Amino acid sequence: MSIVIALIIFSVLVIFHEFGHFIVAKKNGIVVNEFSLGMGPRLISWGKGETKYSIKILPFGGSCAMLGEDQDTVVEGSFNSKSVWARMAVVFAGPFFNFILAWVLALIVIGFEGIDLAYVDDLDTQGILYEKGLRDGDKLIKVDGKSAVIARELFRNDYLSPLDGSEIELVYKRDGKKHTIKYVPPGEKKYLLGMSYAGTEDPAEVVVMRESSLAKAGAVSGDTIVSVNGTKINSGADLNKYFQENTLDGSAVKLTVLRNKKEIELEVEPKVTTLYNYGFKYTAKRIKQSPIGVVRYSFNEVKYDADTVLKSLKLLVTGKVNKDEMSGPVGIVGAIGDTYESAKKEGIMLTIMTMLNMAIMLSANLGVMNLLPIPALDGGRLLFFIIEALRGKPIDREKEGMIHFVGFVLLMIFMVFLIFNDVGKLF
Repeated sequence: MSIVIALIIFSVLVIFHEFGHFIVAKKNGIVVNEFSLGMGPRLISWGKGETKYSIKILPFGGSCAMLGEDQDTVVEGSFNSKSVWARMAVVFAGPFFNFILAWVLALIVIGFEGIDLAYVDDLDTQGILYEKGLRDGDKLIKVDGKSAVIARELFRNDYLSPLDGSEIELVYKRDGKKHTIKYVPPGEKKYLLGMSYAGTEDPAEVVVMRESSLAKAGAVSGDTIVSVNGTKINSGADLNKYFQENTLDGSAVKLTVLRNKKEIELEVEPKVTTLYNYGFKYTAKRIKQSPIGVVRYSFNEVKYDADTVLKSLKLLVTGKVNKDEMSGPVGIVGAIGDTYESAKKEGIMLTIMTMLNMAIMLSANLGVMNLLPIPALDGGRLLFFIIEALRGKPIDREKEGMIHFVGFVLLMIFMVFLIFNDVGKLF
């Protein structure tokens, strides 16, 4: 069932993306030869007017094949017969429609569940923030120059950009008025293994920080901790409880991790470091919104997902993410399946909302990825159109086609790598 749901989500995202290309091409008088879902040989096809509609055997991807799109053909109704601005609109429409889909789905989720806003909670009345005027219940807006409207933004920023002890600025709202304070965040020396995990009842699968003690001991992201110093660990909650009751003090920690169905023994020397914190705790409260609030926060939701993709890409480019932390189609299907299996225990409504949240994230992801200026992607084609608009004439079609072909081959190689990487994690 989870695979079926994953295929449905992928299909909707692709159809919407290709429909963006399709509808704008039609509006600009471009002949669409074929509109298809999937790749490979056709399973079903039918014609209507000048366009053939197809469903193909591989349930990934899709296409909107326009007359003369990849040829040096300039005839009536061909892609290249239109102005550079019309061609840019057609190409941009695909990713843009993914953002539209993400926003529409966010409207549904936020309309039903509300949005997770971040509120100050359990503030130390003897601390500097209390002296500066911060109070429990204040709604956070910005922390350290980064948006914290959605509580997940604060968690993500804390994970991707840990505080270093420098002065930060905090913007919050109380009774409809914004307030700003500046302060130096407090720090505390702690011994760390260098990992993160979800403190839930699910297995204690960890994300291992690069160059951490745990990484040096041989652990990789995706390992599941099943025992610590001889104590059995069944879940993230168990692991959380263990470390609450047994504070790290620099002594070596013996871990047993499960990787590819095999148990591996590791010995880790905790590393002492200074951890800086915001100086306050915060609570993520799902607050239902007025119709205007639903519309507004739906934009915030899409912005959050798109921004997360860009920040993740930055980590990938700078080498701060290893291959064990990357996922391709197989990994995404697996993640959707795991999320579905976990959510369905809580009832059909939560399951639907959870799957819609996954679709929002994936649709925004698809929109961002397709706008990257990489040959063969929509963003790469847009880059060529921008150059054409600036220089007043197109780049040689043959050279452009070769660049896109090379880009396509490299993308296929990367896709194969991701698939093998995903499959490797299963064994």
